Amino acid sequence: MLYPLRRTGPRGSGKYERIGWEEALSHMAAVFSAVRRESGPHHIALCQGTGRPYTEFTARFIHALGSPHFVSPGHNCFLPRVISSAITMGFLPVADIYGQGGASARGVLVFGCNTPDTGAADGMCGAMVRRALDAAETVIVADPRRTRTAKAANLHLQLRPGSECALILAMLHVILGEGLHDAAFVRDWCAGFEELAAHVVPFSPEWAAPVTRVPAAAIRRAARTFARAKPACVLWGNGIDTSVNAFQTGRALLLLVAVTGNLDVPGGMVQWVAPQGLRTKSPLEDHDVLGEQFLSAEQKARMIGAGRFPFAPGCHQPSFWEACRSGAPYRPRAVWLVGTNPMLTATRGDIVEEALRDHIEFTVVSDFFMTPAAELADLVLPAAHWLEQDDVVNFHKLWCVLARRKVMQAGEARDDRAVMLDLAHRLGLEAAFPWPDWQAYLAWLLEPSGLTFEAFAAKGIVLGEMRYRKYEERGFRTPSGRVELVSSIMARAGRPPLPVYVEPPLSPVSSPETAADFPLILMTGCKTRPYFHSEGHQIPSLARLRPKPRVAVHPGTLAGLGLADGDPVTVVTPNGRARFFAAADDGLAPDVVSADHAWWDPGAPGPEHGWKESCANLLFGHDHFDPDCGAEPLKCGLCRLEAA
Repeated sequence: MLYPLRRTGPRGSGKYERIGWEEALSHMAAVFSAVRRESGPHHIALCQGTGRPYTEFTARFIHALGSPHFVSPGHNCFLPRVISSAITMGFLPVADIYGQGGASARGVLVFGCNTPDTGAADGMCGAMVRRALDAAETVIVADPRRTRTAKAANLHLQLRPGSECALILAMLHVILGEGLHDAAFVRDWCAGFEELAAHVVPFSPEWAAPVTRVPAAAIRRAARTFARAKPACVLWGNGIDTSVNAFQTGRALLLLVAVTGNLDVPGGMVQWVAPQGLRTKSPLEDHDVLGEQFLSAEQKARMIGAGRFPFAPGCHQPSFWEACRSGAPYRPRAVWLVGTNPMLTATRGDIVEEALRDHIEFTVVSDFFMTPAAELADLVLPAAHWLEQDDVVNFHKLWCVLARRKVMQAGEARDDRAVMLDLAHRLGLEAAFPWPDWQAYLAWLLEPSGLTFEAFAAKGIVLGEMRYRKYEERGFRTPSGRVELVSSIMARAGRPPLPVYVEPPLSPVSSPETAADFPLILMTGCKTRPYFHSEGHQIPSLARLRPKPRVAVHPGTLAGLGLADGDPVTVVTPNGRARFFAAADDGLAPDVVSADHAWWDPGAPGPEHGWKESCANLLFGHDHFDPDCGAEPLKCGLCRLEAA
């Protein structure tokens, strides 16, 4: 998409006319002003996709407007770990893969991610991750799949999907029971050690073995190896974010790192030191970036789903779309979708489709291409690619600040943040957006350094001066000033202050009657190299790498069903059905399958572009959520396979 488009026909008709940016922004400002005046700002929402450069302004914009409805997939990706880290130790620990302290990790636990195969994450360069794994003496991988990283690991803990927290509790049982913890660090810098030690006594490897399907001897070996391989770090990912135990699993992993003394030490799990002399744009460094200070307590209380999940990041996405369809407790009137394609990437895309098509009065979509979500919009805005942006980059890479220079301009595509800045001025939001234009904002970020943007771009990168064991200077930013093994914040919220394991609600253990009809455990959402969620399907060179949606299945399971590698199959769950092509994978347990997600065909007729045919997220419902953060169990459902 190269120009702003305004819908001229019915929603989904594909009838649009080209308009100019002035007309588009004036129209948006008029509608948002009318809704704010007539119904209140909480009837306007901004929904975004995964964390991208626009994130520094998306939440700030909607909060400054007076609405609590910042809607993202964060409840299922990254933010459960960010929030559990904040309440446990006051910062997000990241694996020290760069060796700035003169030491690299001797032991690495890869848990719920596949960064070496799928690329960068959480501000870490994928190539540096691979180098750190090559340098480590011991690599332990906890994953239901036998990934390439798992094949090369010293130990692969092939656990049952959804049992992650049970595995970590058993490792803690071994480490604390055998006195393998860092006694000095625990004594001086941890709160609640005695309670934790007593808490994990029942969770022995023998208890965990039938729950996780990992042999007790392997759990003991993993625990002892990780505890002794100092320094050690954890590479964790959103494989642990998509369960009803997401928040507790994150907490358990943090406690594992803490009691082994691997916090903020060279080669361990560290708090990055950002470069000095530049203003930050990361909420991990300055929470005010999100703009919640502009939102009144009264408006916060009007958020759909407020109070439902005490540690939910922003407005809970499934609750929001349910309200858009049902009108309970009320129905938002205007929605701006920035870099998101929620019919494909959220659960119950049918509800999202109905909301956008039939109920929401005004929808704006900012994106690169005409997606199924954009097909239902009233106004479509062409977003600039990162090659079309001047930027000061330090949102995820906290250890450095990078210069980004615009190298091209396609049509009239504009940086989402420049659009928000312009619209904010039209809506009188100068208190939150005091910069006259995008270049002025970049100059403000650089102002303390004395660098112009041109000088900074010539420099290219500014590094932080890394320091370790910073807690010795200031303690931990928690109520106790220590790592809270027993969380005082969770206790005050009425939630378990020590990690507990909860069996997935749809599993062979918890739902044997359902499992009789749906005997396979369904995982989805695992990253695949050609695509990123629903992105990339429009690019022929990527589509050739993975032309069909796959479901990975053990070859023995396929044979037992009379199916073969490459056959079209239908995955059926209690909530829906979707069509895939079987991909034989002997690295999976015989009763575990893994389906590609966010699949669509840009070449198929609009407005659907075939998104419903192979949408894995339609196989899940809105019935089960993590009680702390609202995460959904997308990697531990139940299904069966049928010949398509």
